[in-house]
Amino acid sequence: MRKRLLATAIATAATGALLAPATTAQARPTPPQPASALRVPDVLDHGSRAGTAVVSGRNEPGTRLTIDGVHTSSAHTLPVDYQVQETGYWCGPAATRIALSARIAAPSQAELAAQLGTTEAGTDHISQVTGVLNANLGTGWYETKEMPNDPPTQEQKDLLWHAIVLDIDNNYPLVTNIVAPPGNQPPGYPSDQTIYHYFTVIGYDDANRTVLIADPASFGGNQVYWLSFDQLASLVPPKGYSA
Repeated sequence: MRKRLLATAIATAATGALLAPATTAQARPTPPQPASALRVPDVLDHGSRAGTAVVSGRNEPGTRLTIDGVHTSSAHTLPVDYQVQETGYWCGPAATRIALSARIAAPSQAELAAQLGTTEAGTDHISQVTGVLNANLGTGWYETKEMPNDPPTQEQKDLLWHAIVLDIDNNYPLVTNIVAPPGNQPPGYPSDQTIYHYFTVIGYDDANRTVLIADPASFGGNQVYWLSFDQLASLVPPKGYSA
């Protein structure tokens, strides 16, 4: 999480999300199958409307879930090895790890924390995530996209949606750096705290204009859920995303 450590520690305690110190289509690769991980074969089982939970209630730090991908006429989601962040400030490493797992056997959160330069104050900037994603994949695919305007301009929103569709259709999850204040938060977030966070976008549904979020914080026990695209676009400013 790029966050204020104190605020996140308070938010974590308030929700119980982390119970211990822990912040052009082509064939989709199959991620490695982690030992003893719960498998989630159908992320569309309950539909894809905003707020729909795919996985919830499995929020112990380090908990791993194998999320299968789907591809329908309107929806495309990627298979990933999800993991709850292991510390209150490793959301950056955990979100990066989830993104990498769609394509390779991802390094551990600890290894990625070292690569990202993550400290107890979190992961400072989304550009660090971009560099680590490209370095581990041996690619130049990922770029840092800034969204400085709050609310974002229509051009910025259009670019974000285009990036989501392009990246997911090419088997690259996105990592987003968000700011979630009271009154505008994803499911389960502590409503009295502003949360500075990283999570991973692993799919979209064009019919409902929603995005599938793999959220390593597991706030309120919410691990994987559908979020409206408009809300995602409102959460990114004034930060950015890797796409």
